[in-house]
Amino acid sequence: MMSAPSTKPESRDFTIRAVKAIAASERTGTADTLLGMALTFVAGAINAGGFLAVGQYTSHMSGILSAMADNTALGSLELVGLGLAAFLPFVAGAACSAMLINWGRRHHLGSRYAMPLMVEAFLLLGFGLLGWLAYPSPGFVAAAVPLLCFIMGLQNATVTKISGARMRTTHVTGIVTDIGIELGKLIYWNRNPDNPERVLADRGKLRLLSLLLASFFIGGVTGAIGFSQIGFLFSLPFALLLLLLAGPPLAEDAATLTRQMGQR
Repeated sequence: MMSAPSTKPESRDFTIRAVKAIAASERTGTADTLLGMALTFVAGAINAGGFLAVGQYTSHMSGILSAMADNTALGSLELVGLGLAAFLPFVAGAACSAMLINWGRRHHLGSRYAMPLMVEAFLLLGFGLLGWLAYPSPGFVAAAVPLLCFIMGLQNATVTKISGARMRTTHVTGIVTDIGIELGKLIYWNRNPDNPERVLADRGKLRLLSLLLASFFIGGVTGAIGFSQIGFLFSLPFALLLLLLAGPPLAEDAATLTRQMGQR
């Protein structure tokens, strides 16, 4: 009796194609959702774990800017300077992401979105290794907050560009607000169901936002436990995750460039 042919190669090829598509330039709704969940998980972990490691949240600027305003009013200029040391790197990270993506688009690269993720991966790798070697050096602690803020700005701008501003990954204020809006539309009573102007919730958007919120929370729990138990080296798995997402599009562009150079 002949056995059925194995489907393992096909399954493996499908998995490889799925991973390659997550950070590719050609976007699908599924790829956006998977990338958003992965990056929100990483942001939650780094934000919560980073707080335990260096004593400050680094993924959202609202609190930092408010603290700068308070300290300006109180005349605490040194604390205002510390706020700027977090705020400006976040802006610089977002600018870096925009420059990389636009440069990749100008050169028709399929890895245009993968490039900032690769940069983020190497910065996280450096953060983990330097923290493991140098903590609790005052110099490292002073540099860690700007570095993490740069990483968060880089990541948030990347997913904003990818999703057309539909998603944010480093903070949940907007996510929670949008969830509330969609829930309000969902429970709204339309007296006339045939009214073309009736209020309808975007269930797909509500599902996506709920997944992002859950990913951020689960990432935060994971990061807090990991950093408290293992320390700075716990950032390495997140760097490897980003490398896994960014690697295939970059490798594909590198292979294409090599073939083009060989044909000249």
